[in-house]
Amino acid sequence: MSIFVSRRRMLVGLAAFSAMPSMPVASLAEEAAVFPDPSRIASIGGSLTEIIFALGEETKLVARDSTSTYPPAALRLPDVGYMRQLSPEGVLSVHPSGILALQGSGPREAIEVLKKASVPYVEIPDDFTHAGIVAKVRLVGRALGVEDKAERLAAQVDAELDAAQRLTANVGERKRVLFILSMQGGKILASGSRSAADGVISLAGAVNAIAGYEGYKQLTDEAAITARPDVILMMTRAGSGTHGDFDAELFAHPAIAATPAGVQKRLIKMDGAYLLGFGPRTAGAVKDLAHALYGAGAGN
Repeated sequence: MSIFVSRRRMLVGLAAFSAMPSMPVASLAEEAAVFPDPSRIASIGGSLTEIIFALGEETKLVARDSTSTYPPAALRLPDVGYMRQLSPEGVLSVHPSGILALQGSGPREAIEVLKKASVPYVEIPDDFTHAGIVAKVRLVGRALGVEDKAERLAAQVDAELDAAQRLTANVGERKRVLFILSMQGGKILASGSRSAADGVISLAGAVNAIAGYEGYKQLTDEAAITARPDVILMMTRAGSGTHGDFDAELFAHPAIAATPAGVQKRLIKMDGAYLLGFGPRTAGAVKDLAHALYGAGAGN
C-alpha cells in the first residue's frame, strides 16, 4: 500500500513532528519495551528504519512509512503511508508481529486504534541531541532483542558524533543560522528552539538565529531582520532539487535581503532526511553542515 503525500503536506507534517517536545533520555533504556515476536516489524519513522538496517536486522522488516527512504533497499518494502497521516488499516494490512513507531506519529486517533490492536506497539521517543540519538539506537535494539548489536552501533555512533562536534569546538564566532522550512506566498516558516533543525544547528557548532519560540512558526519581516542570520539553511528532498529561480526569489525577499545572509547570499541546502533524521547518519550531516558553515575553519 502506498499513499502519495504532497510536498506541502510533507512540510507541514515535518513542522508538526519535529516541533514536538523531546523526551529526557536519561532513563529511556529502562522504559523501552521488547517485542515478544520481532519477526515481522512495521517501522514508522525514517530514523528507526535506518537504525534497523544499520543493525543488520532488515530481514525482520515487512513494511515502512513514506519517510523511510534510506537506505535505498528500504524502498523495496511496502509503504504504509506518511507517519503523520497513518491509516490503522494500512499498517495492519501487512500483518506485522510488531509496530515500531517514532514519537510524533499520527494522527492521534489512528495511533490509539493501533495501540489497542492485538499487535504489540512500541513507541520510540525522539530527542534532538547527541545523547538522544545514542539512546534511540539502544531502544530499537532492545525492542528487537538485539541489545549486543545495538550497544556496538551506539558506541560507533557516539564516537562519530564526538568527532563531528570536535570540528567546531574551537570556532570563535559562532554563525547565526536561520532554518527556513518553507516560503509559501512569501511567508517565512522558520524553526525556533526544540526542533530537529535547532538540534542539528547546535551540533554543527552554530546558533539558531530564532530563540523566541519553540517549533516552527511564521516570521514577521521585522523578526527575520532582527534575527540577523549569517546563513540561511533549507532542506531538499532526496532525488529532487529546488527550482532554478528559487535562490533569487529567496534573496529578493525584503526581510531576507536586509540580513547579513541576504547581503552575502549565504544559503546552504541539504537533503531533509539526512539533515533532520537524527539517526545513524547524523554525524555525517553534522560534519557536512560544519564544513559548509565554517569552511577551512572547521576542525582547526
